Parts: sequence; structure tokens; C-alpha cells
Amino acid sequence: MNFSLRQLQVFLHVARIGNFTRAAEKVHMTQAGLSILIREMENQLDCRLFDRTTRMVTLTEAGQDLLPVAQRVVSELENITARIGETAQRARQVLRIAATPLVSSSTLPHVFQTFERTHPHVELRLFDGSLPRVEAMVEAGDVDLGLGIFFRPPANLECQSLGQFRLMKASPAQGQSTSLQRTAAWNSLKDAKLIGLPTTDSIQRFIEPHLQKIGRGYEERPVFHSLETLVSMVGAGVGTAVVPTQALEACQRHNVTTELLIKPAVNVDFYQLTRRGVKQTELMHDFCEEVKRALPQS
Repeated sequence: MNFSLRQLQVFLHVARIGNFTRAAEKVHMTQAGLSILIREMENQLDCRLFDRTTRMVTLTEAGQDLLPVAQRVVSELENITARIGETAQRARQVLRIAATPLVSSSTLPHVFQTFERTHPHVELRLFDGSLPRVEAMVEAGDVDLGLGIFFRPPANLECQSLGQFRLMKASPAQGQSTSLQRTAAWNSLKDAKLIGLPTTDSIQRFIEPHLQKIGRGYEERPVFHSLETLVSMVGAGVGTAVVPTQALEACQRHNVTTELLIKPAVNVDFYQLTRRGVKQTELMHDFCEEVKRALPQS
């Protein structure tokens, strides 16, 4: 006896529905095609499986004997087919991420290391670029998700906060360790030699109103076009800067003293961006949970 999975599925549909026409519609076949499959099974068994009348179709005694066997075989085959499909899908899974350069160089290396250990069948692809570039790639569907500090989350994308950074004072090392244990008031910046990012940069635009409250906002000062460069200049003794705790690892690399700014403490949201209408997959959820765990705890 050599029945195909399709034959057994058709047999079960006819047995359950009790009508050849409706069973054929259910399995997307013509009635003639369905009848041929059942007849082939009956020929192999050399007995009828169904009693046919003008009103209904019922199982014969032989059909009733076959029913539990067919149910078990079909269930097992469908389960193993699903598992094989899931394994193949995992083997082909790719997660595409766009992030700003500092996130890519500081936060994500640890995330990638951990995630690849827990999800060995997933290929992670990282594209780093400016905030506008990250937004554009997410909107175009070129990546599955974007990561970064967005002070005005784009209205055309789904935005979910993964956590918060704090603004901190970064100054040339004076023997203190680089951590988030020390604090400094904004007033401590009044007489400091300040350097920063260009005022066209979204982070600097966010910082300037707070500097303005101590009389240091929107003033002429040396500017550098990336957080990494800015922090390295602080480490070289060029000046003091206000940066988000997102830059903590860069500060550690460049031997920069960090102090959380207080009076007031200022939080900055860190967002995950996805296209509107795109359902978050389990893979995306797992990755973003790993990102949350990697953010500095301030």
C-alpha cells in the first residue's frame, strides 16, 4: 500500500464533510479529480471506502478502519513537514538593521556578539549612516528596522522607544574613572572651554537650549561633525562637551571623564523605527530586547 499525503488528506476531508463536491472545494480540486484519488485508494485496498447515496457519503466499515490510521499518519507528516519548513526558514533568516555610526560602533558590536550566539541561524546585516539615511532606508523597506536618537520621531514610520540616554558632561581626564556614577550641574559648564557638534546636528540642536539657560547657548565654538571625533577631541584636551550617554564607550576608549548632568537631568529617547503596517517579527523583537539590555544604565 502506497498512499500519498494528498490522497490521505482528501480521504479525511470527504470523511469529515460527507460530500464529494464540498470536499473538492475545500481542497481546491475538481470533483472528478477528487473522485479519481479516492477510486485509486479503493483499487489498492480492493474495497470501497465510502457508501455513496444521492444525499450523503458515509464511511464503509473498511473506511472506518482506515480513518484513525489516516488521521495519525497525516498529523505526523504535517508536523514533520512544518518542522522541516521552520528549520529551513531559520537557516535562511536575515535581519537587516540601519543605525547611526556611534550606535553601530559602540552599542551594536556587543549586541551582535550575543545575538549571534543565541540565534546561530540568523545573518545580521548592518548599514550605518546619518539619521535621515536611517529613516529613508526604513521607509523604503531596504532594512527591517532602524535604530537611533530621534528627537522628532518621523510621523510616517512606527516608532518605539527602546530606552533612554542621559546628557552628560565630557571633559579631559583628571584622574576620575569613566562611568555614570559622578554628577555635575549644568552651571559647572559656565566657564568651561566648550566644543560641540554643528548646530545643524539634531543632537546639538537638542543640547543648545539647555546651554542657553546658563548663558552658553548658540555661541561660536569649535565644532566636529561626529560624536566619535568630538569625544576624541575632548580626550586630547581640546575642550569640554555635552554628549549623550550613548557615547560612554567612546569616552572610555579616549580616556574622557564623564559626569551625568543634573539640575536638571535631561533624558534622550532611543528609538526603534519600522515601516507602518509591518508586523514586528519574533526575530526583530528578540534583537531589540538585546539592544535594550546593552544600553547604559543611568
